[in-house]
Amino acid sequence: MGDLLVPLYTLPEISKKPEQSWTIRKPIPPEKYVITEWVGTHFSKQWQSEVEVALSQNPASCLIAVEDNQMIGFACFNVTALSFFGPTGVSEKARGRGIGLQLLIQSLLEMKHMGYAYAIIGSAGPVDFYKKAVGAIEIPGSEKSIYQGMLR
Repeated sequence: MGDLLVPLYTLPEISKKPEQSWTIRKPIPPEKYVITEWVGTHFSKQWQSEVEVALSQNPASCLIAVEDNQMIGFACFNVTALSFFGPTGVSEKARGRGIGLQLLIQSLLEMKHMGYAYAIIGSAGPVDFYKKAVGAIEIPGSEKSIYQGMLR
């Protein structure tokens, strides 16, 4: 799978749902170990590494979704490369409620406010989701990505 390009000047509006019980916010430094351990447990050690980098930046280039004082999702940007979105994930029990969509759009808005006109979603997984949600388009010839040759 290749990379996707997202125009940040055409992002959809996002509003909090009346029944929404979660919040999306920037984490603070004392939460770093909780967040990185959660990502490593629920996703992968590679993503845990990227989250550690995101949380080491000031301000953090990561957003988290929290419900009942528990982490249920995260999204990073400007980590593997400048203008890159990801990784991102939502816990299995919290999926299907729009949390991932909110994390995506709020992260992309953060990037827009930083001065970016476009974002890249590297080696995008759910391509159709990104196309529908934020108008992402496939970048021709991007099958060989920044992740090529990565140590695992």
